[in-house]
Amino acid sequence: MRPPSRPQYGGEVPHQTTITERGSFAIARCSCGWTGPARRSRDRARTDAESHTPRTCTPSAD
Repeated sequence: MRPPSRPQYGGEVPHQTTITERGSFAIARCSCGWTGPARRSRDRARTDAESHTPRTCTPSAD
């Protein structure tokens, strides 16, 4: 599922982060389209997700 490309109903896109795993790597992702770097440490991926804010929001190209 792709995140909305622009805010709906005149509001901002809500930022809901999740951690996904690909093999031995954990990746922080946000509903706005942002993706953090792949980490071997789940804790580090969680830190990336917690530090993500709308100001640091730059959707990653997949």
